[in-house]
Amino acid sequence: MGQISAALKLDANRLASPAALAAYRESILAERDPNRPIIIVCHGTGCVANHSPKVADTLRRAIAAAGLDAQVLPEIKATGCHGFCSRGPLVIFHPTGLFYQKVKPEDVEEIVQTTLVEGKPVERLLYTDPKTGEHLVHDHDIPFYKYQQRVVLHNIGKIDPADILDTIAVGGYQSLAKALTGMTPEEVIGAVEASGLRGRGGGGFLTGRKWRSAVEAARKNPGPVYVLGNGDEGDPGAFMDRTLMEGDPHAVLEGMIIGAYALGSHQGYIYVRLEYPLAIRHLSIAIEQARTLGLLGRDILGTGFDFDIQINRGGGAFVCGESTALMTSIEGKPGEPRAKYVHTVERGLWNRPSVLNNVETWGNVPLIIAKGADWFAGVGVPHSTGTKIFSLVGKVNNVGLVEVPMGISLESIIEDIGGGVPGGGEFKAVQTGGPSGGCIPWSLKDTPVDFDSLTQVGSMMGSGGMIVMDKRDCMVDVAKYFLEFLMDESCGKCVPCRLGIKRMHAVLEEFTQGKGSLEDLEELYALAEAIRDGSLCALGGTSPNPVLSTLRYFQDEYEAHIVQKTCPGKVCRELITYSINPEVCNGCTLCARECPGGAITGLKKKPHEINASLCIKCGVCFEVCKPGAVEIF
Repeated sequence: MGQISAALKLDANRLASPAALAAYRESILAERDPNRPIIIVCHGTGCVANHSPKVADTLRRAIAAAGLDAQVLPEIKATGCHGFCSRGPLVIFHPTGLFYQKVKPEDVEEIVQTTLVEGKPVERLLYTDPKTGEHLVHDHDIPFYKYQQRVVLHNIGKIDPADILDTIAVGGYQSLAKALTGMTPEEVIGAVEASGLRGRGGGGFLTGRKWRSAVEAARKNPGPVYVLGNGDEGDPGAFMDRTLMEGDPHAVLEGMIIGAYALGSHQGYIYVRLEYPLAIRHLSIAIEQARTLGLLGRDILGTGFDFDIQINRGGGAFVCGESTALMTSIEGKPGEPRAKYVHTVERGLWNRPSVLNNVETWGNVPLIIAKGADWFAGVGVPHSTGTKIFSLVGKVNNVGLVEVPMGISLESIIEDIGGGVPGGGEFKAVQTGGPSGGCIPWSLKDTPVDFDSLTQVGSMMGSGGMIVMDKRDCMVDVAKYFLEFLMDESCGKCVPCRLGIKRMHAVLEEFTQGKGSLEDLEELYALAEAIRDGSLCALGGTSPNPVLSTLRYFQDEYEAHIVQKTCPGKVCRELITYSINPEVCNGCTLCARECPGGAITGLKKKPHEINASLCIKCGVCFEVCKPGAVEIF
């Protein structure tokens, strides 16, 4: 994995025409047995962290040792993230779709014997539906996958992202060939416009309109045009872009090359977070492989079109996800935004017309060219076409990455795909749009998930983060958390953002301590208006959203903190106390042993007590108490 084969390095394999690409694909498919069994082992970041490479290596050794018949000898394939991150490492058998979850290296011997030799599933490794308790054998039967519509992610989990032959075999770069030889640049832009594709990075601006504006600016001011891919997602709990770059990097490259052809650009950049080493590695390999085959660089597919891509690594600054800050960072300057009246499609990177799209947006472009604008416009809803990838995290059974058509309801995502809240409870709220998004209550569970509908209820699509909360979450504390994140990530260039967010955070800090007054709520509204109107970029302009949305839907919780000096979610330390119910406590001493402050005393097999003066309210006792004797008031 990750190496270019000797065959690929031969100059003779440089593809000099679309016909050569088609013939090359046929030769790849001719060498592959479509009936050969394949064992897929997820090598996404989450599964790798849980030792999936060791699972794959153990499988290879165990299969070799088992002496299986050559006709049924399966291929072991490492792929990108399958999305079901809370269940990794994942092992899937193709073509049957037999699905194993949470596989450990020590499970491999049983898998080989039971599944490969005896032809039966290993029951304990199957997925159990949290609602029905049923063991589900195949991946297509699992609600997490069953109710998705995987369009951009359609190749991930099937291909080795470090092997361009896999990508070409499933049709990669066919859209590029079609665009370069069968469409004019104007027709490509027209197709993107007709598709209704909106940017997936947060703003939701019409992609085709952005492209056309850049072309018009370049006509008035001849010279270089730059194409950029934004892979600098920094939202807490978000990993959509990372998964796409890791699992199908050629989809991003192909989309950018098609965009460059339409825009008359010859140089592109992908800006990737430094914290995404696997994404950087796979993109680097993909770029090298594409250059080797003549799909990137000079004279692409023999058409005379030149375009190349460079990877730029971000330094971890959240603000560099903003378009102008990203471009100044690429230029080698501090990543600070600039005034929005200077449009990047006119004066962007190095003061030249530039088009910046999120990597998920670029991943949609080959699909539009391949299947047509009408097909894409028919997915989703009229004002928000296509699908959207979300990272579904928080208080939900099925944590992971999901792709759904625009317009699907929040309830469908959380209940049907996510499997609901652990324990069967109802979700209290869902936060969408990243730290600058809003919190939507359970009462609005039927809200369609699209750009305009989320904005109407006080939230936003953002890049696609979705954090589910239940009754154990405090909405005042949640708003404070996101403000703290934004306060730390502000570049400090403009006063409204630098000082306004800090002041809003200070007010919420007082609320979580049982201080402040109801009059302070009016100050929050005034601050929100000033920050929104006066901030230089979207980081500041949207930063009041967590506060405004929680005030809109959960003002009773604010009043409980201020007036009653209580925290309904039992989260804010200054407003809660821990106690042990003597009728439930069995005297196991576990809480006393784990208490870092030595606040718990009691004899073994006798009820224990908490000394309130020594308790630091860390919550460890509550977490470790198996009988549930520790209570929070």
